[in-house]
Amino acid sequence: MTPETMTFNDWLPVIFIGIMGLAVLIYAVLDGYDLGVGILLPMQDEDELQRDTMIASIGPFWDANETWLVLAIGILLIAFPAALSQIMLSLYIPVAIMLIGLILRGVAFDFRAKAAVDHKLTWDRVFKGGSLLTTLSQGYMLGQYVMGFESGWQAQMFSLLSALGVTAAYSYIGAAWLVMKTESDLQKRAVQWTRKAGRATLLGVLAVSLINPLVNPGVFDRWFTYPLVMFVLLIPTLTFAGFVVNDRLLKRLPKENDRHCRVPFFLTVGIFLLCFSGLAFSFFPDIIPGELDIWAAASAPESLKFILVGAVIVVPLILAYTAFSYYVFWGKATELKYH
Repeated sequence: MTPETMTFNDWLPVIFIGIMGLAVLIYAVLDGYDLGVGILLPMQDEDELQRDTMIASIGPFWDANETWLVLAIGILLIAFPAALSQIMLSLYIPVAIMLIGLILRGVAFDFRAKAAVDHKLTWDRVFKGGSLLTTLSQGYMLGQYVMGFESGWQAQMFSLLSALGVTAAYSYIGAAWLVMKTESDLQKRAVQWTRKAGRATLLGVLAVSLINPLVNPGVFDRWFTYPLVMFVLLIPTLTFAGFVVNDRLLKRLPKENDRHCRVPFFLTVGIFLLCFSGLAFSFFPDIIPGELDIWAAASAPESLKFILVGAVIVVPLILAYTAFSYYVFWGKATELKYH
């Protein structure tokens, strides 16, 4: 099937996988940083004020950020039901663990505001634990996806490595968020967190980049076919450059008048975008690697046309609301207050 011979009905699955991919990418960036902030919460008693500031930095956004996860799963359910059934068959346990983590985060976020002072640290620990459960389960699921949902020990080891890599990546973007949103001692601490998490994330990206082509021959052929290789290798080259530039910049932060405090976060967003582009290039048009493509998994064209009308209305509204909320609460995090 070539673009010249494709009809509108053939393009519908491409449109919906594009919308779903956009939702996953935005979720990874937005909920990624607030999960990262949760992971980074320091647990010493003397760090209570810093924990409050960290929570305040994500307070206006964290719940709405999960909207993009709901959107992505909703599109998978409605537009690609055949893929969802196979994915859930393989991933129902990590999905359940992820949901437990998200529930723990939601409960802890509210209860820390209402608990007695002696119990506040306990709920902060629950919030941190829920963040870790969520990120580790998402990383494990990504590893299983790359390995084609195999159950052998090699696939399990790679999935565990992926779980640690995604946790490092979320910590990376979460720490970069804190560099942008905080000041003084906490900002200096966040700079060190960002550098350490960035180096751990780089190791994870290198591991996935090396293992993915080895375990998926089709991916190897796609990446290393001449002359396309001359262009697609720009993705890992730019990704590596992003890590290096960010690390060098962080070494000089914070600067006078807080100059360049936002640059690490947006460089990290760029790294996320490049990594996502690499995964998309590796597997498109397969929605389950090596087994099921988007056309075989898609709902009937009549259903997709009906859903498309809703997507055209809903997605721009979510984008507009997200942009407006960040515009309103742009700037440094202030002292946390509950009313």
